[in-house]
Amino acid sequence: MSWIKSKVCRPSPLLDEPWRKINWGDNRTDLQYVKDYRPHTEGQQLRILLHGPAGAGKSSFINSVQSVLLGRMYAHALVDNTSGDSFTTKYKTYKIQKGNPETFYPFVFSDIMGLEPTSGVLVSDVILAMQGHVKDGYRFDLESKLSEHDGFYNRSPNLNDQVHVLVCVASACTLAQMPEEVVKKIRNIRKEASDLGIPQVALITKVDLACPEVNKDLKNVYKSKYMKEKMEQFSVNVGIPMNCIFPVKNYHEKTDLDDDMDSLILNAMKYIINWGNDCIDFRSQSEPSGRNV
Repeated sequence: MSWIKSKVCRPSPLLDEPWRKINWGDNRTDLQYVKDYRPHTEGQQLRILLHGPAGAGKSSFINSVQSVLLGRMYAHALVDNTSGDSFTTKYKTYKIQKGNPETFYPFVFSDIMGLEPTSGVLVSDVILAMQGHVKDGYRFDLESKLSEHDGFYNRSPNLNDQVHVLVCVASACTLAQMPEEVVKKIRNIRKEASDLGIPQVALITKVDLACPEVNKDLKNVYKSKYMKEKMEQFSVNVGIPMNCIFPVKNYHEKTDLDDDMDSLILNAMKYIINWGNDCIDFRSQSEPSGRNV
């Protein structure tokens, strides 16, 4: 009697079709879109505030965007790779040089200390930053929020000081283990942002380290069942809709630019700019003075 060994058919870790379309490798359109962005009001700048757990890659994303737009590796925002604690301790605004040392893109990134379960930046300070009350260079106090009597408190924030889009940065490697205290902080910050009319976006970093299929080929990121499930759970946990969540891989190992990495970074930036610009237009129409915060 002959025996036929049957193969065990394991389900594929990849979807048959990607659940979101990306123009892999052809970045000219998105790159030009970001480079050509201009707010409707002369002198207006779009402020992007990054927040999230310590070590998620906020500063690395700033460096990655700068690298893509400059066409070479750039490391303006300092990054620490030796500690799980927040390396950023001050409120810092980053401009991106365009063309020559005196010309900059009309959007800026504001970087803050990371969120931690029992320490890190205070939610109240993040709210003050969103309102435009925190001056550049303020060193965050882990015990008490920025006082109105402090020299770094901006009493009369204008439209350029205020935040126009809030970006939560989280690592794909720690989404499942994110402490409940940090999740609560993210939800509280999101609620305050919504009350202020600030759109919210999430960036999921380190996708290649979290999923073997994505590590093999970054283009699998929107076909990976694992990544989709983790992003969906994150969406449920913090309340940010899936269409506002973008996976990215930051430049932290490579020394040369990569087309696929650029595709994800530019795709995220296009939507960040769009929603931030909508916020600027709304505020310009409803708050002409820009001082009603």
